[in-house]
Amino acid sequence: MKKNLLALSLVAMAAFSSCAVVSTPIGAGALYTSVNHVEAVTSNTVGLKVGTATASNILGLVSMGDASVNAAAKGAGIRKISHVDCKKTNLLGIYSTYTVYVYGE
Repeated sequence: MKKNLLALSLVAMAAFSSCAVVSTPIGAGALYTSVNHVEAVTSNTVGLKVGTATASNILGLVSMGDASVNAAAKGAGIRKISHVDCKKTNLLGIYSTYTVYVYGE
């Protein structure tokens, strides 16, 4: 019984510790976060191409992916960037993602 209670307590602490949190301009939600916002703007005209790049995190223990502006631009063949947006999501502090959207021509 004591072992089960200890195991349950450890699982609860891990689940509610918000290890995989992403910061946002308005703060992070306790249960779920999904926020889009601008990262950068240039004087170039808005192009028709959009490139994306994503990185993710699990429990603050494992992070993977390339969410760089360069990776997003290269993937879409963008040479002149007009602006960069991002989307940050977080589910219970267990799983979070950061996606970069690069617009240009």
